[in-house]
Amino acid sequence: MDFARKSFDPNAKGPLEGIRVLDMTRLVAGNMMTLQLADFGAEVIKLEMLPKGDPLRAWNANGVQTNWKVYGRNKKSVSLNFREKEGLELLLKLVQSADVFVENMKPGRIEEMGIGPEILLERNPDLIIARVTGFGQTGPYSSQGGFGTVVEAMSGFAAMNGFADRVPVLPPLALADMIAGLYGAMAIMIALREKEVNGGTGQVIDLSLLEPIFSILGPQAASYKVTGEVPERAGSGSNTTSPRNAYATNDGGYVALSGSIQTMAERLFRVIGRDDMNSDPKFINNAARVAHRSEVDEIVGNWIGNRTLDEVLEVFRREGITGGPIYNISQIVKDPHFKEREIIVDLPDEEMGHIPMHNVFPKLSNTPGTFRRAAPDLGQDNEEIFGNAGIDANTLANLKSRGII
Repeated sequence: MDFARKSFDPNAKGPLEGIRVLDMTRLVAGNMMTLQLADFGAEVIKLEMLPKGDPLRAWNANGVQTNWKVYGRNKKSVSLNFREKEGLELLLKLVQSADVFVENMKPGRIEEMGIGPEILLERNPDLIIARVTGFGQTGPYSSQGGFGTVVEAMSGFAAMNGFADRVPVLPPLALADMIAGLYGAMAIMIALREKEVNGGTGQVIDLSLLEPIFSILGPQAASYKVTGEVPERAGSGSNTTSPRNAYATNDGGYVALSGSIQTMAERLFRVIGRDDMNSDPKFINNAARVAHRSEVDEIVGNWIGNRTLDEVLEVFRREGITGGPIYNISQIVKDPHFKEREIIVDLPDEEMGHIPMHNVFPKLSNTPGTFRRAAPDLGQDNEEIFGNAGIDANTLANLKSRGII
């Protein structure tokens, strides 16, 4: 694998320089959220519970903390014992100089700990508090544990995914968490703008995993009101457009194809030698094609299935057909577009020498994101962060000896 080599520059500046974020979350949603801020210059400080820190550190590949190395980059880490009063007092001390505080405990838990929003805002009236939960701070399910898997099931995602004659399919990744993380980063930026531009004060962001993933599933509620029908699972096909599916080539490859606009469907039928379909009432428009999508898929699939992947792609690219190969990661790392766009880059890593990961996105022309530091060890920045908060070296040594930090 040959990727563009990047380096960490601790002196690099980003457009969010000067924003301090305290991240008390664990696992995926919170880390995805604060990664967006860290990549563009915010000082993100992970507040990690002793003795093991963020459980994301334990998500590894062959013993390598790949998740932490990627989603912990550009962040700092302090270790704290939240079960001890002194640990919570240290947290509150850090809150005084923070712009944002992010947590993902069950509703009511931080109130029980004595660090609820009222206490935090009393210490810092300008603080933006982002609270990430499975189902939100209110509602009948608010007290339930809300892992992404449950939310992906209850949001309607799983019911849409897979085939009609099989069990609904959950995503093979923390999809709900990742989507919520992106929404959360946007919400934080909105709250910061309100404060900076309109003279607003601190506020609380109630972010569930449920609502963000539901929002991207299309106009389900509106369509259900109109039709009164629950769409049947269609595998890689679609209940709203045809042709649209995944098709096998004769050399073991796979192609994804979408003819979602009329001109594209007509062009495809001409390219595969079936211009007659463009005047056939069964295929003459999208609604007709959706009603007969199994026939469309059989015709298109047979044409693709008699050719190699390279042959199909050559025709599609020459004729301007919206189709492409279905890649796995072994193919992605060889693709020239990924290389030229620097979608994946190599960064220094003490354990592996260099480690590939996704670049900073999106690409801003004047104020791009930066790589400032590798993902931190647990408590790596205790001395700097607590020292800057006015805690002297002797006190820090005492706190460490007693398991407070």
